[in-house]
Amino acid sequence: MSKSPPVKLTKLEMEIMGAVWALGSAAVREVQEWLPAQKRPAYTTVQTIIYRLEEKGAVRRVKKIGNAHIFEAVVTRKAAHGRLIDELLHVFGGSPRLLMAQLVETGRLTLDDVRELEGTLATLAAKKAPAKEQLDPGTKTPRSDKRRGGSAK
Repeated sequence: MSKSPPVKLTKLEMEIMGAVWALGSAAVREVQEWLPAQKRPAYTTVQTIIYRLEEKGAVRRVKKIGNAHIFEAVVTRKAAHGRLIDELLHVFGGSPRLLMAQLVETGRLTLDDVRELEGTLATLAAKKAPAKEQLDPGTKTPRSDKRRGGSAK
């Protein structure tokens, strides 16, 4: 089975998906009312966007209550954000360093942010450390060799 490509979402689609993610499952009216009042699109606009999101495979209808269809997200927030990051990196020639440099130059990335990210990277690196590198404290041999019955000599 092949994995479908990530769904490309517009800014308004992302805002509407934000409402769907926050609400869990919702009718068009609930999504529309969740959006900030000062820039809330019309009901028919939200309805059109939700139907487009359904065509793209980002949401699905889960039930119908009266005349209202209830929708839920198919695409996760993480997957949608991943797609946006990939597109942004493409703008910078695929280089995270150029993107980071731009963020630093514009003041959007601070030294405190970098220090926090270093901690996150260290945590991720520790999680990825292979178990076979750990030594059995009693014999000082790699645990993975001992399980297979071999010796480390």
